[in-house]
Amino acid sequence: MGVSKLDILYRRLLLTKLFIRGWGRPEDLKRLFEFRKMIGNRERCQNLVSSDYPVHIDKIEEQSDCKILDGHFVSPMAHYVPDIMPIESVIARFQLIVPKEWNSKYKPVCIHLAGTGDHHYWRRRTLMARPMIKEARMASLLLENPYYGCRKPKDQIRSSLKNVSDLFVMGGALVLESAALLHWLEREGYGPLGMTGISMGGHTDSFKMGQEFVKRFPISADKLTNLNVVSRTLNLDMTGQVVSQKPSECHKSSKPSISATSERLLLQDTSKMQCFNQTLSTNKSNYTSCNPQSYHLLSKEQRRNNLQKESLIFMKGVMDECTHVANFSVPVDPSLIIVVQAKEDAYIPRTGVRSLQEIWPGCEIRYLEGGHISAYLFKQGLFRQAIYDAFERFLHKYAN
Repeated sequence: MGVSKLDILYRRLLLTKLFIRGWGRPEDLKRLFEFRKMIGNRERCQNLVSSDYPVHIDKIEEQSDCKILDGHFVSPMAHYVPDIMPIESVIARFQLIVPKEWNSKYKPVCIHLAGTGDHHYWRRRTLMARPMIKEARMASLLLENPYYGCRKPKDQIRSSLKNVSDLFVMGGALVLESAALLHWLEREGYGPLGMTGISMGGHTDSFKMGQEFVKRFPISADKLTNLNVVSRTLNLDMTGQVVSQKPSECHKSSKPSISATSERLLLQDTSKMQCFNQTLSTNKSNYTSCNPQSYHLLSKEQRRNNLQKESLIFMKGVMDECTHVANFSVPVDPSLIIVVQAKEDAYIPRTGVRSLQEIWPGCEIRYLEGGHISAYLFKQGLFRQAIYDAFERFLHKYAN
């Protein structure tokens, strides 16, 4: 199967650089690794956000076919990892679009998480929420990502996160914020409840799905409509070198050409910074052991290439630790998950990696023609249909 030319063109047009300030502070990375262990376990995560966590409604707007509620609350992330978030991101903001009339005794709500570059609410409201009101009388809750929209730091350019650690802060915050919103929706009498996301939103959504509360199931329906699927690889430099975006806690992921150094980085449970420094020291000693002058005789270009290679290995270890969904509990009922994948996706390769059906046994995968960008722009109806089917599946299985 080929890859989409539109995806390749779009990638080449993106000139903005990511992570211009590097990894972030080592002490922040260490705190995030420890926090990942907390939210990766359902039994621990389900107690992090109380069922009465305060959520506030700021404005209610009446429209012809729906009501739009704007609200806010303090991100629980600010309590568990203090001072890790920029001040602009501490207040979580959302918009709830509710039909004026429901077509059954149920009041279903789907939480939509934002994809890369999806600032504010307009895109999700126009392409997903408003059509869902007309087609299925289904409400939508749109959560603003940390570092996006009104939660974007003043010195951040568009969607370009400054530090690698910011990506982990965003993911961890969204897990806890989604939990707070699910609690609030249940208190307000809505249900069944589900979650969805496209591209990065689908990946982040999958973390939350793994933490759905055992004691609350089956009140809430776990749901994912995911284009940028988990357990895939992230192409960092467009030259064929890939770094796994997410690996596993209890299973070994597919790593066809990973060195012993990389393997050590994946298995160490200590600070990844220490592992990285040890790796560089080891490699430097290898150079000097062959020839005491060889390391110093290396050209500047060769040394830069060597450091880049080690940086890629380090990034793989970090990404594996923090972003692989197999490091998070399996959803309570994977049969309620519907994953949508593009056959010609040039962003997310499907070869040489673990299958989602292996990580989440029983989930359904639907394939669509085209690539990442074309699916997002022109196949929104297929994503909405997957949402409707998942909610119907939940009602058929658990409502009676």
